[in-house]
Amino acid sequence: MSSVAFHTLGCKVNFYDTEAIWQMFKHEGYEQVDFEQTADVYVINTCTVTNTGDKKSRQMIRRAIRRNPEAIIAVTGCYAQTSPAEILAIPGVDLVIGTQDRDKIMTYVNEIKSKREPINAVRNIMKTRQFEELDVPDFADRTRAFLKIQEGCNNFCTFCIIPWSRGLMRSREPESVIKQARMLVAAGYQEIVLTGIHTGGYGEDIDNYSLAKLLWDLDKVEGLKRIRISSIEASQITDEVLEVLASSDKMCRHLHVPLQAGNDTVLGRMRRKYTTEEFGRKIELIHKAMPDVAITTDIIVGFPGETDEMFREGFEFMQAMKFSEMHVFPYSQRTGTPAARMTDQIDEEVKNERVHELIDLSEKMQLAYAEKFVGQTLEVIPERAHKGDEDGLVMGYTDNYIQVVFPGSEDLIGRVCQVKLIEAGVNECKGELVGVVQLAKAANN
Repeated sequence: MSSVAFHTLGCKVNFYDTEAIWQMFKHEGYEQVDFEQTADVYVINTCTVTNTGDKKSRQMIRRAIRRNPEAIIAVTGCYAQTSPAEILAIPGVDLVIGTQDRDKIMTYVNEIKSKREPINAVRNIMKTRQFEELDVPDFADRTRAFLKIQEGCNNFCTFCIIPWSRGLMRSREPESVIKQARMLVAAGYQEIVLTGIHTGGYGEDIDNYSLAKLLWDLDKVEGLKRIRISSIEASQITDEVLEVLASSDKMCRHLHVPLQAGNDTVLGRMRRKYTTEEFGRKIELIHKAMPDVAITTDIIVGFPGETDEMFREGFEFMQAMKFSEMHVFPYSQRTGTPAARMTDQIDEEVKNERVHELIDLSEKMQLAYAEKFVGQTLEVIPERAHKGDEDGLVMGYTDNYIQVVFPGSEDLIGRVCQVKLIEAGVNECKGELVGVVQLAKAANN
């Protein structure tokens, strides 16, 4: 039996795409092995969101070549899309396939097996207008199912290379989304996470359809317990989306709404499509529609031209938003973006100081949010055994994205458990099992 090994860098969309590519290899009779083992084919799904992503991708490609010089080395993903010639220049690379035409990967692999000639299968992504259908009926080692509904982005923020690696906005056909959702529920999944490059833009390219309509259609899928949106822009939280949040009992009380900066001058330079006032108003409306909602966000620190005064103003704005968690990143120059050419770059030491200050703020807000639920019984779907000092613990997430660790055996993984929160903490809270609502996911039985 031929073997294949995967290594995925970057975002949830890349992980979804890797799972989809694995399905094709599995269909051809391949066995999946660990990336550190000897395999007949290595697939490296790359990231290019930062220059560091490019570097790490090259490192993993070379590691695979060293592991088995006779193996077929296939490189896909965002870095492959933007820099195919650079990757093919690495001795030992056989296939570069980018972020489209992944459904042809087995044809290319079989061709390389017979001819052993490198193939550059990358086309101009900006000309692509169709969503690439890549089904994933099951996820290895996961109790939450990811469902990719959208590809590409039309925003062209000044710090971001992604439109050039993923192309323009393309939505998946609603019938295809619902069909896969039913397939995932039939496989035993309790929670589906809707994901994409610009998830909240779903439906903008479909006549008389929208994200809100998709959410209502998913709400009707029998057996589905939770619907979670992986990320949504403030500008895409329409009145119709707010109505779904207020009315559907399947929508998770958690939204990830990227802010990026808490100062209007910086937001303008980033080419973001909102002001802090508009963002704050949307957050207020979300809280009204869905009380006790957890709102997480992304923050870029030290964007070119961000003065101490701008940072301080942003800090106060973030405090006022009462996020349940912030993912904080120092600004990193990405070659090829307008922001990388800006002359007023911020000193790395200054960036690091600001990053630590915001991480401290995030931890305080995370603890404050979790403390509100101490003593309450919440539904948790355990994802794995907890690795710590104590044995006999499992961990999982509530619908409002509180990570809870509680005593329990591994046969609880994938089940919906009622857990009383007994102690709040940063990153994880402690709970005690009250009862079990649902049977385990079929794939885990």
